[in-house]
Formats: sequence, structure tokens, C-alpha cells
Amino acid sequence: MSLKTVSIKIKRQSGPDQPVRWEDFSIPYKEKMNVISLLMEIQKHPVNAKGEETTPVVWECNCLEEVCGACTMIINGKARQACSALVDQLEQPITLEPLSKFPLVRDLMVDRSVMFENLKKVKAWIPIDGTYDLGAGPRMAQKVQEASYPISRCMTCGCCMEGCPNVNRKSKFIGPAALAQVSLFNAHPTGKMNREERLDAIMGVGGITDCGNAQNCVKVCPKQVPLIRTIARLNRDTTIHGIKRWLER
Repeated sequence: MSLKTVSIKIKRQSGPDQPVRWEDFSIPYKEKMNVISLLMEIQKHPVNAKGEETTPVVWECNCLEEVCGACTMIINGKARQACSALVDQLEQPITLEPLSKFPLVRDLMVDRSVMFENLKKVKAWIPIDGTYDLGAGPRMAQKVQEASYPISRCMTCGCCMEGCPNVNRKSKFIGPAALAQVSLFNAHPTGKMNREERLDAIMGVGGITDCGNAQNCVKVCPKQVPLIRTIARLNRDTTIHGIKRWLER
């Protein structure tokens, strides 16, 4: 039996207004461990590296296969998913911190509700008139499908928000994820019916003009969503839309 252990350093906070503390843990090593499995070991046996009993660490997870985005946290200084962060590929001690751009709930758990509220602001849906069968919708061209699919991979994990310097407490910027969904729905044959509403939404406060083109969002996105190209396209679309609005006065 191997005596190898994994060293973890976790930033902990009992609540939003509670003092911050760092706590070290030492977990017996097993092959193919990920950060979630480390946290589950602490949950089963909440004793820190000093041998002191403590409270289980609070975090979120769901799918455990990098699809839901719930387990996003800062691991060794980088925003990523805990389920796909393999222990064998991480430097020790492994440092775990909550995302800093969202309200803290407790320990590693944050409230990402703002991301879903931003989707409401940009009308990231296709409205249906009634509940009756509308029949088959229009076909989407293969070229449009190929351009839209990478954007549809977004799992609202919050990595792009964490990496973006324009997302902060002083800014109302809705962030790259919501902007990308505008492009996705506006490219859809049915979604185009509400294209102008979405463009109007991102031309307001906190919209596309608040993007500083830092390009950090692309670097941290775990799904390789082409955010920079998508935002550039939206810049063109909103400029043309604004000129048309001005000419129609």
C-alpha cells in the first residue's frame, strides 16, 4: 500500500461576511484522482493536516464530466472545473479558491445567478406563440450549423467572467457568455425573428461596448467557445443596426 499523500490548501469562509481562513489537508493518494474526489474524501473524514476536526468543505458539483459547469473554482490560480482537474497533472500543494467575480455562499460555493439573469436581459430564447404544434421549423444551413455549434457548447460555468477584467463590482458588463448567446440565437432561422430585440439589449448599459477586448475569455474557456470572433461579429452587427436605427428616425 502506498503511503503517498496529496497536499491541499483551501480558502475557506463560513459565509459572505465571515473572516477568510486557509486550511491545509493531507489526503491519501489514489490513482486517477480528481479535485472532486479529494473534496469527497474531506467530506467523509473532515480532519485537517494538523489532525484537528473541522467542518466539511462546501462546494458544488453535478455532472462530473465537464458539462454542467457547477464545479468551477480557482485551482492553482486558474478558473477551471474540479471534475476535470486531475491530481497527477497538478502541482502540490493544490490550492483551491472560490470564483472571485460572483457572490460567495460558503467556502468554494458561489452564486452564479447573475449569469442566468444576463441571459434574460439579452432574450436568449425563442418565444413561442401558444402551446399548439407549430410544425417543422425552417432548416438550418450546414454552414450556419458549423458556425453555431461551437457557441452552443457554452455551459455557463463562469470561467470567462472570472478571467474578464471588465467584469467587476464597479461594472455592469454582462460578460462574454451572454453576448455569445445573442450571436447563437440570432443565427438561428427562427431566432432571427427577434434579432433586433437582442441587438437593442446589448447596445444598452453593460452591453457590448463594455468589452475591452482583453481576450482572456478565450484563454480560460474550457469548451473553446470562439468568444473573440463572436464578439467581433456582434460589434459589426450592432454598428449596422445602430446606423439603420439612426436612418429610420
